Amino acid sequence: MRKTFLHNISNIVTVITVAMFFSCNNNYNEVKKIGISENEPIGEAEQIDLKYTDSGRVTANLISPKMIDYTNRSFAFREFPNGVHLNLFDKQNKKSTIIADYAIVYEKTGLIDLQGNVVLASHEKDTLFAEQLYFDEANEWLFTNKPVTFKSKGDLAKGNVFDTDKDFSQVSLIEMNNSVMTVKE
Repeated sequence: MRKTFLHNISNIVTVITVAMFFSCNNNYNEVKKIGISENEPIGEAEQIDLKYTDSGRVTANLISPKMIDYTNRSFAFREFPNGVHLNLFDKQNKKSTIIADYAIVYEKTGLIDLQGNVVLASHEKDTLFAEQLYFDEANEWLFTNKPVTFKSKGDLAKGNVFDTDKDFSQVSLIEMNNSVMTVKE
């Protein structure tokens, strides 16, 4: 009788051990998520001064007081609640600048949303002022449907819809008002 009881206990312990062994899943991504709510940021950074390089040459310099990283969400994004200052350098090292009070970068769509006192100044002194401006990274395209002011080579154009490539070579400004444009004969 005692042997049967010990045999049953041994079988029960073996079953529990096997069940525990097979129920454990060594999924590193799931382990990383423990204690992190999807509504909470995965990280925060302050006093950012980030330099992007290409073949040893600085192509961009991002400066921001604060970045909040929500890339743990299903629709991942990074938020810059206190604004951004971005310097872009072309192959001749000519600098263009983008400044905004707030920015959000959406990982999956490659869309950057700049808001509040947006100023974009090219190295050729073309300057765009807007309350909101979107940049499509994949197509290298800037656009907005909010009022803008665009200064270029002494001309001043104001409108409510703006659309252009990153080089300002294909500018489209719709619903223009109070604009001063030079017309060549």
